[in-house]
Amino acid sequence: MPSDPETPDARGRRSAPGGRLLPATHGSLARGATASLPGTLFALTLNGGITLGPRDGRQVLFGRNRPEVHVCLGEDDSRVSRHQGTLTHREGSWWVSNTGRQPIRCAGARLLFRDEEALPLGPGYTPLFVGGTGGREHLLEVFVTGPEDRRPMPRHDDVTRPPRTWLLSEQERLALVVLGRRYLLHEPRPQPLTWKQTAAELAGLQPTAGWTEKRVGHTVNAVRVRLSRGGVSGLTREEVGEPVGNSLNDNLIRALLTSTTLVPMDLTLIDAA
Repeated sequence: MPSDPETPDARGRRSAPGGRLLPATHGSLARGATASLPGTLFALTLNGGITLGPRDGRQVLFGRNRPEVHVCLGEDDSRVSRHQGTLTHREGSWWVSNTGRQPIRCAGARLLFRDEEALPLGPGYTPLFVGGTGGREHLLEVFVTGPEDRRPMPRHDDVTRPPRTWLLSEQERLALVVLGRRYLLHEPRPQPLTWKQTAAELAGLQPTAGWTEKRVGHTVNAVRVRLSRGGVSGLTREEVGEPVGNSLNDNLIRALLTSTTLVPMDLTLIDAA
């Protein structure tokens, strides 16, 4: 650990040279942070945190061992390493590296493993998660100030902006509800039904509607193409890469759920049919 001439506070926390400790009562960094110097780092957990201006070579250590790190994370959880990771300033940016046994989950579900090449942290808010005992997840909030960062303004009276939903025909909606039934039922680690399974269920629901594997495929693929052209990513073979497997349908169903185009109440369509 780099030398740290500063005296620990009453809770045994140490501040990195040039840094300032943040109390445990500090509000979430998701609300933003301000500093006079662009590139200033804020790092915060439930136990408090630190803010530190940019300078090449500066480091912020985080992990379970409060007396030996700058930001204490998962103090009561032995799954978290004593020194889980480091935030380092170099080449004009802050970088996160993992020195612990558990991977660090970054934005976009990217996992950063021990001794992998460090990942850059862009301006703004970045949540970092470390898995713990019994399914616990420990959050390290990071915020890097940009040239004109301001705290987000309250919008109490603004009209709520709904998610963008997608227009589906009755037949498309029914086919997608059957295809993604496991997701709508909140099953753990759900997967889409196969074309064969979906066609069989639809044929049982609507015996005279002419449902076949080919028709199911055409119906679902038409929706996938429509969403892809509308800007939804992860719905083409080129984006996913080979082998495709269930990825396209999995991404499609998740996009429909996220946009609230499909909701659990849609399962009543199966009962109605």
